[in-house]
Amino acid sequence: MAQKFLYIVEHFVPFPASEYGGLWTVIAENDEECFDLIADYDDEQYPQHYNQLRENIMKCSTFALAEDLESRVVEEFTT
Repeated sequence: MAQKFLYIVEHFVPFPASEYGGLWTVIAENDEECFDLIADYDDEQYPQHYNQLRENIMKCSTFALAEDLESRVVEEFTT
């Protein structure tokens, strides 16, 4: 059972899907899984913004989880 983390990631999503971007809350084992979950959830509509997403994941707040929860996008908030 691998350690899971809660990621709070800022991710730009361009208009018309979002006006400014948003905040993503993700449960993942590592940065790469977090990236994959956001990219899959975002349906890879904006791959030109994924280099910034990787950087944002590396510098975002993460919190170790006490339970082994399913890896997933918990919440996506875009404006």
